[in-house]
Amino acid sequence: MPAKNSKKRIRALLQKHDKIVAKKAEEPEVPATRRSDDGLDVNGEPLAKRTKWTNRTRTLILASRTINSRGRHLMRDFQEMMPHHKRESKFNHKTNLYTVNEMAEAKNCQKVMLFEGRSHKDLFFWMTNVNGGPGIRFEVLNIHTMRELKMTGNCLKGSRPLLSFDENFNSAPHWKLIKEMFIQTMGVPNQHPKSQPFFDKVFTFSIVDEKVWFRNYQIIEESGALSEIGPRMVLDPIKIFEGSFCGKAIWENVDYITPRKKRAALRNPMKYRQKKQSKSVTQLTRPTETGFSIDPLDQVFATEPRDGDSD
Repeated sequence: MPAKNSKKRIRALLQKHDKIVAKKAEEPEVPATRRSDDGLDVNGEPLAKRTKWTNRTRTLILASRTINSRGRHLMRDFQEMMPHHKRESKFNHKTNLYTVNEMAEAKNCQKVMLFEGRSHKDLFFWMTNVNGGPGIRFEVLNIHTMRELKMTGNCLKGSRPLLSFDENFNSAPHWKLIKEMFIQTMGVPNQHPKSQPFFDKVFTFSIVDEKVWFRNYQIIEESGALSEIGPRMVLDPIKIFEGSFCGKAIWENVDYITPRKKRAALRNPMKYRQKKQSKSVTQLTRPTETGFSIDPLDQVFATEPRDGDSD
């Protein structure tokens, strides 16, 4: 009995082998040279070369330890919207801000977005270029995060955004510089490994009352219908520095008022007005000429003493 079973198994294996050989014989032979080796497709047309990931810009997004919960949620929203970002733990506010450049170089990042908190109330936003500057500092106002708004808009994670700017960004040199920094920092590079190869959202930047209004929309249809996603914020530019967290100020907002002065004005408006008036009076009465005024006729009758004259 065992000999008969073994013979049946051998016959079944031989039949399977014959079937496999017959299928291979029916298949066409593969040519020695393929069309792809010649750089042409099946129709004889040149193959479309895939664009490479050439722009390897990375953005370091971090916050200081004095940031509040609203600012932390805003930072997380930007981390979700920008697939080319790098994360870092909270930054100690007592150390020098210039050390952030070393942290960015360790992470191989060329741009930095720092959310700096002051007094657990105020939020400031730094956007800098590590390699040679410049660095821009904003005050963040009217913050509304994604979870807080609960808008109907939705987009895929990792998709590339379209950046839309107001025409007023071309009105002054400092607005042109701010626009270029937004493009280089928040624009997702083409063919980034963590990004999706299509656009389904729009970052809009508008200038209203000398402030930058930021909005995020989803592209619903090709006709241009939009639906807001969030977050929302208003950026009040304060200063533009020559370097990254260092250097002299190449532009300064003269009309900027610090948050502490705003709160002091609300507590005691009369005292704040008196300080502003006294400051304006001192600026108007301040002498414009530097040094002492010298009359050229004072030395007309002055004579040098002779050798024979006594003292």
